[in-house]
Amino acid sequence: MEEEKLATVARLGKRGHFNIKVRDEIIKAVEDGIPRNVIIYQYGVSKGTLCDWMRDHGSAAYQRTKRGRYFTEVQKRSVVRQVEQGILTPHAARQANGISGNTLNKWIRESLKENVEIAVYDPLMMEKKPAEEPDLPDLGKQALEKALQESQRALQEAQMKIRALNTLIDVAEDQFKIAIRKKAGAKRS
Repeated sequence: MEEEKLATVARLGKRGHFNIKVRDEIIKAVEDGIPRNVIIYQYGVSKGTLCDWMRDHGSAAYQRTKRGRYFTEVQKRSVVRQVEQGILTPHAARQANGISGNTLNKWIRESLKENVEIAVYDPLMMEKKPAEEPDLPDLGKQALEKALQESQRALQEAQMKIRALNTLIDVAEDQFKIAIRKKAGAKRS
């Protein structure tokens, strides 16, 4: 009976708005650890309203504890790059960073959209059994092997350049707090 009286005093009428002081008191009670179900029953506030109040009016310390771990764009790209380069398996990356599979997949999709023009070399896709070598004179084989080695060296240099540029962009974005990479799907003006 006393609880019902407290709830009716807290709001104007059965469906009226709550007094701001009472709202703040309810928020403080939740932050102090009183279970939400108890507060919902005690004050007659709906679960949705209580969630909205906590999101909109809860203290900054409470907000930090309720949100998951926050990752900067640089950290996200680092995790994705480790998975793409085979340093970590997707499972190991999820375990090490405390993220879900959906989150990791979302980051990878965003990275692919973002880096369409500078795609990472995937050795698994490129790895195929070589076709039988045609019979060429020894001079032709040597020239081909030399050209192949030069191409591979150039490819490695290009990959190193791409990695260096990506790292440079990540550091610049982190230090200057600006987005340098173009977002996928941007509208033309």
